[in-house]
Amino acid sequence: MGHKSLLQTDDLYKYILETSVFPREPELLKELRTANEGHPMGVMGVPPDEGQFIQMILKLVNAKKTIEVGVFTGYSLLETALALPEDGQITAIDVDKKAYEEIGLPIIRRAGVEHKINFVQSPALPFLDELLEDPKNEGSYDFAFVDADKNNYSNYHERLLKLVKVGGVIVYDNTLWGGSVAKDESLVEEYMKYFRQFVMKFNQILATDRRIEISQIPVADGVTICRRLC
Repeated sequence: MGHKSLLQTDDLYKYILETSVFPREPELLKELRTANEGHPMGVMGVPPDEGQFIQMILKLVNAKKTIEVGVFTGYSLLETALALPEDGQITAIDVDKKAYEEIGLPIIRRAGVEHKINFVQSPALPFLDELLEDPKNEGSYDFAFVDADKNNYSNYHERLLKLVKVGGVIVYDNTLWGGSVAKDESLVEEYMKYFRQFVMKFNQILATDRRIEISQIPVADGVTICRRLC
């Protein structure tokens, strides 16, 4: 299977894409997705069915102010920008700006949504801490999406729980890690083993965190939705 979906067959995944996803995917998103697939690290990109899912959540919660941790070329960032109202704002954080500037940004400009995006080139933790130094930022965000270094998910979680408002939503990507979380370690591909341990620990943390409601779903290679309760 040449995709991240955990669905059992390529045919079923193809059916979902061709029936429900691709016909509704804006042309500029399609262009960015195609460009992303040609990148040597294209596997890091958010797949289109997951992007559509994120857009639905953003609209259901009437999100206006969001945070994105991990940008890569910017497919999910463009999805978010298109879903937000004209005066919506996204704080997008990534340590590397090259893929975004070379691939995503020109398309985002053509889509007319660059004004919604504040791209911050920085490690996420110190920048999130910087945001929290200003009390006005606490509880001011409606939504956050995290698709970055899995070993820091628990650290991002603690900070985002302060930044996202009560009733707001945090979405974590890759929380089933290609299905490896349910495999015997001896059967896990070598390149997946390091982050697998962090993903499994993080899933346990979320499962027992009474500050949130959660739903873990097998979109792509696992997405966990968290709603802040307190």
